[in-house]
Amino acid sequence: MAAAFMALLLVGTYSAAAGLAGAGGGGAVALAKGAVPARFQPLVQKWGNLCPAINPALLAAQLYQESGWNPRAQSHAAAQGIAQFIPGTWATHGIDGNGDGKRDVWDPADAIPSAASYDCELAGYVKKVPGDPTSNMLAAYNAGAYAVIKYGGVPPYKETQNYVKIIRSLEKSFARPVGRVAPSRQAAGAIYFAQKKLGTPYLWGGNGTPEQQGRFDCSGLTQAAYRTVGIELPRVANDQYNAGPHPSRDELLPGDLVFFSDDLTNSRAIRHVGLYVGGGYMINAPFTGAVIRFDKIDTPDYFGATRVTKDGAAALPTDLPSG
Repeated sequence: MAAAFMALLLVGTYSAAAGLAGAGGGGAVALAKGAVPARFQPLVQKWGNLCPAINPALLAAQLYQESGWNPRAQSHAAAQGIAQFIPGTWATHGIDGNGDGKRDVWDPADAIPSAASYDCELAGYVKKVPGDPTSNMLAAYNAGAYAVIKYGGVPPYKETQNYVKIIRSLEKSFARPVGRVAPSRQAAGAIYFAQKKLGTPYLWGGNGTPEQQGRFDCSGLTQAAYRTVGIELPRVANDQYNAGPHPSRDELLPGDLVFFSDDLTNSRAIRHVGLYVGGGYMINAPFTGAVIRFDKIDTPDYFGATRVTKDGAAALPTDLPSG
């Protein structure tokens, strides 16, 4: 019976994919539900509209990439705070964002406005350069404005090109979609893997290794499922949330990751993830003492969903600074 159920769901995956259009565009950029922790969302929304080269989702992507939303983050290169300013840059470009008479790199109310202000300053330096203004601004952030001007756009430096790609990919995971999200090409393969694990006992911290007798926990299962289709997700559920754009509940497709949290305003508080299979059900590795099984997703702690993309997963930071 489970096999027949899955066969129908997999057919539904391809049928729905064929019938959906890609994401639309235009209009102001809004933040995806809960993607930015509630305490920082007003700052990101306000200062992310400081100039045309940035938007709230782009600013959120930079802050997440820099610190993972940790106001006390410190790097080995002496970068400090939620926006990871090095002392010299802060001395020149830090602003008093909250008007309290102090410029405090450790205070998000100063650091987030300073990050937006610095972005806009860089955008001004390269405003006459051909190409996409936002990508040119990001390239200037990484390689300096002179390099962008010299090469007439994003310079041919692998590090800089990779940085621009990472932030533009992460930007999509922080933006509220406009129109429908493009369907996943890898969804059916991920479901096929997870289907074969139905009935397997749950194991906290389980990655499915032989030593663990092929057992998984929730994020270990979703990570392994997408690994089989060439996508490497982070190990932790709340990091997996940022691996792509976020379809609404009524636009879910099989293969989407579905997330659960006790705090519906903060993606960093997500504590559980499952693999959506359609019809309001997910393949779920629920808790110790249970087996991997089908469960309904419509519960009070349902947070939202992510349609995993290869670029989105590859953009996620793996070495955030300590704090």
